Amino acid sequence: MGLYVETSIRTEMDTLWQRTQDPAQHQRWDLRFSEIDYLPRPPGEPQRFRYAVRILPFLTVSGTGISAGDSGGADGRRVSVLRFASAHPLSLLAEGSGYWRYVPTPDGIRFLTGYDYRPRWGRFGAVADRRVFRPLMGWATAWSFDRLRLWCEHGVSPARSLAHGVAEVAVRLLATACVLALTALLALPAVAALPPAVLLFLVPPLPRTPAARRCLRKPPERQATSVRTQAAPALLATLERP
Repeated sequence: MGLYVETSIRTEMDTLWQRTQDPAQHQRWDLRFSEIDYLPRPPGEPQRFRYAVRILPFLTVSGTGISAGDSGGADGRRVSVLRFASAHPLSLLAEGSGYWRYVPTPDGIRFLTGYDYRPRWGRFGAVADRRVFRPLMGWATAWSFDRLRLWCEHGVSPARSLAHGVAEVAVRLLATACVLALTALLALPAVAALPPAVLLFLVPPLPRTPAARRCLRKPPERQATSVRTQAAPALLATLERP
């Protein structure tokens, strides 16, 4: 899989499963989606869904997907897989697939994802994806995972944690502006403002503010006792394209 994100969450498995599998709760914490709606399905069939991402107040890009989950692991592990696609002409993402794994540990639950997709728009799309979109998707996934962790561990609602994040960015920008203004007032070289400005953005976020840096962005070196958790689950092969 092209993108990988992992975090550790101290919560009950049922709580984490519900907040990731219930579309109404999922869309609250996941920055990558504005809407997620399950579609009617016959008994025994995989779940089909529709998703949407609001790019601008007046512009929404939508797509469809199909998912399945397995919550019957003998060792308490659970897994969820999906395939997704978008026919919207403004969607760089054409189609893709991914998984979530839920691995119980003595310290909580290792919650991790691996996913990849095929961009459209030819050579331009490939370059835009590699340089901009894919790094942004990785960051958004990690930031969202930490947002979910704060909700499960500390009861910080997704809306509240978003407000914390916006407030911190605003404070950092304001402090940077003050540094630049003071540099100009003292007639110092512009380069003198660079160290304190960089320092302001390197200061770790507050404990109740989501941060992508708290998540792993590459598979760990260690191996699971029975399976490599970064490998795509066999369940994924059973899903057809949406």
